[in-house]
Amino acid sequence: MQAKIFERFNFVVFISAFALISIGLVAIYSATFGNELVSGNFTKQLVSACIGVVVVLAIMYTPPKYLAMSSYIVYGLVLILLIAVIFLGKKIKGQTSWFSVAGFGVQPSEFAKVAVVLALAYFLSNKNKEADVTKLRDFMYAVAICLVPVALIMLQPDMGTTLVFLFLLLPVLYWAGMPNYIMFFIVAPAITAICAFLGTWYFVAAIVFIIAMMMVFKKNILISAVVVCIAIASGFSVNMIYSKLQPYQQKRIQSMFDPESDPLGAGYNVIQSKIAIGSGGLTGKGFLQGTQTQLKYIPEQWTDFIFCMVGEEFGFVGSIAVVLLFLILIWQTIHIAFICKNQFLSICCIGFATIFSFHILINLGMIMGIMPVIGIPLPFMSYGVSFLLSNLIMLGIILNAYRNRKDYV
Repeated sequence: MQAKIFERFNFVVFISAFALISIGLVAIYSATFGNELVSGNFTKQLVSACIGVVVVLAIMYTPPKYLAMSSYIVYGLVLILLIAVIFLGKKIKGQTSWFSVAGFGVQPSEFAKVAVVLALAYFLSNKNKEADVTKLRDFMYAVAICLVPVALIMLQPDMGTTLVFLFLLLPVLYWAGMPNYIMFFIVAPAITAICAFLGTWYFVAAIVFIIAMMMVFKKNILISAVVVCIAIASGFSVNMIYSKLQPYQQKRIQSMFDPESDPLGAGYNVIQSKIAIGSGGLTGKGFLQGTQTQLKYIPEQWTDFIFCMVGEEFGFVGSIAVVLLFLILIWQTIHIAFICKNQFLSICCIGFATIFSFHILINLGMIMGIMPVIGIPLPFMSYGVSFLLSNLIMLGIILNAYRNRKDYV
């Protein structure tokens, strides 16, 4: 009986996720301690986590065919919510992204991440329609599934969330059979754009690298020339695109390279978060003893900058523990994608692993000052009812994939 439970339930994934939620609750309690304006955040997060346990178990025991069949319905409902929130949503800090429901903030764009992965997985694994991502029609259909919610979220506007969708598309397409050379064709303009932003010699090196890769792939010379030309054009367009950004967006990018250039503005959060983490030392200052966090030097420290609490109050040991839990969670999710025979669930696992990875890399990069501050929260830990519930829905589907990993349907 005991062996059968271990055979159908991945305790490593479940325990890793709920350990992160528990650490997050401790950090949120500390971050909001003594702040009457956000004193209810801990209770809301705790209630959401308890509801989330039921959600995870319900999804885990749902037959995979019903999850697959409901994909387009969920996707359609989320699109309706994304349209509705533009006209009826609550505007907070310039973004119309939330509904207020019974005192809880509901953010449809968080659930859109799950819906897009489900819709992509269903389309790419639907054997009746024989989707083939190497065909232009099917490729464009898959891109459209991703870009429609992106367009609606940009109207809110929420730049950070839109980047999550763009980032998850390529790994999902690759897992569904996209050849290496097409993947390279797609990312080549992005490589040159980033290198061009860093400097002329980086840009030249990127072009040389792309030409070398074209020779490795041994594709038609006309196709190779088009790819190189597009890459060069994207590099030259960087300055024009940068000039079109909002002033606050330009400052955030500038502060990534030099936070001291605007210490009381765009660079403030990064400077304070680095001080908080650095002052934690090996084992931290202790629960509720962090000076940077308890004196509220870090704005919104219960959401995007929650990791500062862990770094200052639990030190290097606590920070490493969190990072290890994330690595275990992502490694296990990718492993489940490998062993799962159900293609729909396998693609879902890759999509969710990508979303978690993007959030973790950007969030920790923001806090350490090596990524621009774009409002990306930390999975399972940052405060946010919609964010936590969407993470737990993903967790339920991952556990479902493990439970049904030997079944093709």
